[in-house]
Amino acid sequence: MKYSKATNYALHTMLFLAMETQNKPVGVQQLAERQNVSPTYLSKILTKLTKEGMINSVSGANGGYTLRQNWEDISFLDIIHAIEGKSSLFDCCLYSNPECVIKEVMLSAEEKLEDELRNRKISDFVKK
Repeated sequence: MKYSKATNYALHTMLFLAMETQNKPVGVQQLAERQNVSPTYLSKILTKLTKEGMINSVSGANGGYTLRQNWEDISFLDIIHAIEGKSSLFDCCLYSNPECVIKEVMLSAEEKLEDELRNRKISDFVKK
């Protein structure tokens, strides 16, 4: 199982924004440099996070990105869904068989993974 690099950058960006103690906007250039990624590429990720309401975009010379209010409630799963979407990781090739035991096992494992990611909040790691 593998998540995209975009998810990796999104999770790290959210952590960087959460650790910003002055709560002032952080520019895309600064966020990109911290992760050694193209600002253009990171901008696309930030757009998705903004669209999902996880971060705020501030325009202007001193603009950038900040976390939304009540950001402490944002889970790893929320961020992953914002980037990857909410479809299942497993795609059973036997769609016509509702009793597929392989699909049952895979979906059960996926549910356990999602429960773990749902319970992990970015705020938990800022405290450390």
